[in-house]
Amino acid sequence: MSAAPRRLDVAIVGAGPSALYTAAALARLDDPQVHVNLIERLPVIGGLARSGVAPDHWTRRQVIDAYETLARSSGRLQFFGNVDVGRDITIADLLAHHHAVIHAVGASGSQPLGIPGEDLDGCHASSRFVGWYNGHPDDADLEVRLDHERAVVVGNGNVALDIARILLRADADWDRSDIAPHARAALADSRIREVCVLGRRGPGQAAFTNPELLELAALPDVHLDVDAAELTDAPWTDTGFAATLRRRTLEACARAPATPDRKRLRLRFCVSPVEILGQTRVEGVRLVRNRLAVTDDGRVRAEPLGETEDLPAGLVVHAVGYRAQPPAGLPFDAQAGVVPQWEGRVLRSAHGEVMAGHYVVGWIKRGPRGVIGSNKSCAAQTVRALLDDFAAGRLAAPERPAASFEAFVQSRQPERVCYRGWRAIDRHERAQAQAAQPRRKLSRVDEMLRVARM
Repeated sequence: MSAAPRRLDVAIVGAGPSALYTAAALARLDDPQVHVNLIERLPVIGGLARSGVAPDHWTRRQVIDAYETLARSSGRLQFFGNVDVGRDITIADLLAHHHAVIHAVGASGSQPLGIPGEDLDGCHASSRFVGWYNGHPDDADLEVRLDHERAVVVGNGNVALDIARILLRADADWDRSDIAPHARAALADSRIREVCVLGRRGPGQAAFTNPELLELAALPDVHLDVDAAELTDAPWTDTGFAATLRRRTLEACARAPATPDRKRLRLRFCVSPVEILGQTRVEGVRLVRNRLAVTDDGRVRAEPLGETEDLPAGLVVHAVGYRAQPPAGLPFDAQAGVVPQWEGRVLRSAHGEVMAGHYVVGWIKRGPRGVIGSNKSCAAQTVRALLDDFAAGRLAAPERPAASFEAFVQSRQPERVCYRGWRAIDRHERAQAQAAQPRRKLSRVDEMLRVARM
C-alpha cells in the first residue's frame, strides 16, 4: 500500500500573472499535494494583466484566464480577495498557517523623472494614467485634463506608445475594447490633436518593439511624424532583422507627407526633459538636446549639449519605467527595486542568509522587465526552489492548522471576497458589456463588493 501524498500549504500574495503561473505550476503536483491560498488586496484577479495591458490589446490577457482555470481545476486553490497583507494580516500570520509564502506583488509604481515641475497638475506617472484608463480602483478618480491640443509622453517604450495611441484613437475604436467608461467619456471630449513621444537616445536604442511601432504607423487619421535627420544622425549599433525593420518603418514615416486634417504623433529622439513648465498646472516642457556617444563596450550614452527648447503642452505623462514598492515585512533593495533573492528564495540582504519560508516571483523578484509570458520560467524557478526546500526539510510545519486560515482571515477582514465572489464580478462585467466589448469593468471597490455578494 502506497503512502499518502505529503501535504504542502502555500500562500501566494498577489493575483497577477506571476501569481497565477505559480499557482498553476503548484496545482499540477500530486506529491506533494499542494494547497494554495491566493491573497489579493483587490476583490479581483488579474493584477497588471487587468490594469496594465492596453484596453485595445485585451486579447493578450486571455492566457491569464487559461492559467487561472488550470490552477482552479485542482480543487486545491482558494481566493482571498479584498485582503491587504500589511493592513489586515501580516506575513507572520501567513507563515503561521502555511509552510511557505510566495510574494508576487509586482511593481505598481513609476520611476520619477526627478526634475522641477513634476508635481504640477497635469503631470502624471504612467502607472496612474494607465490605471485610470483601465479602471483600476486606485486611479479611477485621477483628474486627467485633455483640454490642450498637445500632450507629451516622456519615454519611448511600449507603455509610452500605448499611452500615445490611446490619446489619439477615434472614439469608435473603443467599441471593441474594455476601456474604463469614465476614460472613454473623457477621451471622447478630448481636444488633443498632437502627442509628442520623447526619447533621450536615438531610434536604434528606443525601447519600443516593432509590433507596437507598426500599429502606430497603421492608425487611421493619425500621421506618424519622424524627423529624417534624427534617423541618419543617430548611431544604429544593431544591424539585425528587427533593427532593420524598425529603421525602414521609421524612414517610410519620415517620407510620408503630413496631412493637415489628421492628428499627429511625433516620435522625437535625442531629447531629455529638464523641467515641467507652469505655475500650478502644466504649461509645457523644457527639453535639452542630447549628443550620443558610443562607449568602448558598445553602449550608447546620451550626453546633454546644453541647447534647450520649450515645448508647449497641457498634459505630461512620464513612462520611464515601473518601480516596485517595498513589500510589508520583507527586505528590499531600494536601488535595484527588488527583494534580495537567490533562485526565488528571499534573502535578508543582498548576500545574506535565506529568510526561511519566504519566496518571490515576478517583477518583485527580477525587476520590471519582460512580457506576461516571461513569468512562466520565473515561476518555474521559484517553484523548484520551494519544492527542493520542502523535500530537504528546510520548511517548518505551520504552527496553526491550515483549516483555520479562512476563519482567521474572516475575523480580520469580514468583507473578504472568495472565489465565488470573484466569479460573480467577472460574470457581471461580461454581462454589462455592449456589442463587441469583452467586458465593462467595475472600477470601484464598493461596486465590486456589492456584486460579489449577489
